[in-house]
Amino acid sequence: MSTATDPTAAEKWHPEDESPRTFGALVSGYVDRLRGGDVGSLPAVLGLVTLVIVFSVLRPDTFPTAYNIGNLLGQSAGIVVLAMGLVFVLLLGEIDLGAGITGGVSAAAMGIVLSRHGWPTVPAILVGLLTGAVIGFFIGILVSRLGIPSFVVTLATYLGLQGVLLKQTGAGGTIPLQNDFIIKLNNGNLSVALGWVLAIVIIVGYVGGTFWSMRRRRSAGLTAESNLQWALKAITLTVIVLAVVTFLSAERGPHPNLKSIRGLPISLVLMIGLLLVLSFALSRTTWGRHVYAVGGNAEAARRAGINVAWIKLTCFVVASTIAAIAGILLASRTNSISPTTGGGTTLLYAVGAAVIGGTSLFGGKGRIIDALIGGIVIKIIDNGMGLLDQDQGTVWMVTGGVLLLAASVDAVSRRRASASGRV
Repeated sequence: MSTATDPTAAEKWHPEDESPRTFGALVSGYVDRLRGGDVGSLPAVLGLVTLVIVFSVLRPDTFPTAYNIGNLLGQSAGIVVLAMGLVFVLLLGEIDLGAGITGGVSAAAMGIVLSRHGWPTVPAILVGLLTGAVIGFFIGILVSRLGIPSFVVTLATYLGLQGVLLKQTGAGGTIPLQNDFIIKLNNGNLSVALGWVLAIVIIVGYVGGTFWSMRRRRSAGLTAESNLQWALKAITLTVIVLAVVTFLSAERGPHPNLKSIRGLPISLVLMIGLLLVLSFALSRTTWGRHVYAVGGNAEAARRAGINVAWIKLTCFVVASTIAAIAGILLASRTNSISPTTGGGTTLLYAVGAAVIGGTSLFGGKGRIIDALIGGIVIKIIDNGMGLLDQDQGTVWMVTGGVLLLAASVDAVSRRRASASGRV
């Protein structure tokens, strides 16, 4: 008969070891985390819901329409993807001021071999991605090996790459894109049937994957989610996915007799795909755990045997490669690459998207979904105020205020988390 001191008995899973098993306990635990400073993406989600309600009330005939929402998703794709890459750098407590221009240069490299040299689509895209990776490697080496502050390195990169982009496009010139595949990346839609198939795959994959993970953790004697917590998450995801697909599968073209617009935007599918892959890399791999460890305390991570320089290098490579994807999406949206592709407010909006979504500027805290939520918040402000006929100056002031509020929430939450012993 096993006793309390039997190691085998002690390692077995017990129901009381899992997450709260009643709805009241779940709410109580969540409130305790909020009080302790662990606010996560809650402020951004509340802001998102508030903005949607406000603009829907003020412009009920234009803002909440499927046509406008579909356009909004396409407008936000480049910013969201760029912010996803910046999350990796921000998690380290670093910054990449040249990420936007990196995307522009990478897209231009793709455009040159595609339109001027007649390369096939896939090799041309790979050239763009490789360009981003090389730029990230260069930045990462200077930051991780020579110890130059990332602010200085990426500021220099920003200036230098602007010159490179100008050389690529020519003064006042553009690189036109006439490739149907590239153009559809941020302008096309999936068929309605394919959109529903994708929705079912996502729902079944998430429900089955999380259930299997929960059972596996219990079998290993580890703390696992309760059945209630798992079910609530599965139901929430299912409702959101079905609602989005239903909404975007309806006819949303302003002139359906001339041109029908239905189905999920391809840009949305790309964002979801990147969200899943990058989230897996951060939360389910040893490398991802090391990224959080280095961002939380680089010296402690080094003493624990983590190769801090390698983690920093790879994060900059990943960020710049994703920036290249963002640059391709920006070029797809406009059907061309110009000296301003990836420039202007692109980087500022991307950094703002990550921070507004909940990624900390101090490092060690953040998720890929923060970029998605924050990017949509920024574009909703831009889109909604445009429908209200507000000038660009007002839009920038409001966006700056929202970013400042998000940074303030981050600072306050970190202080509370420190005081409660959560960090």
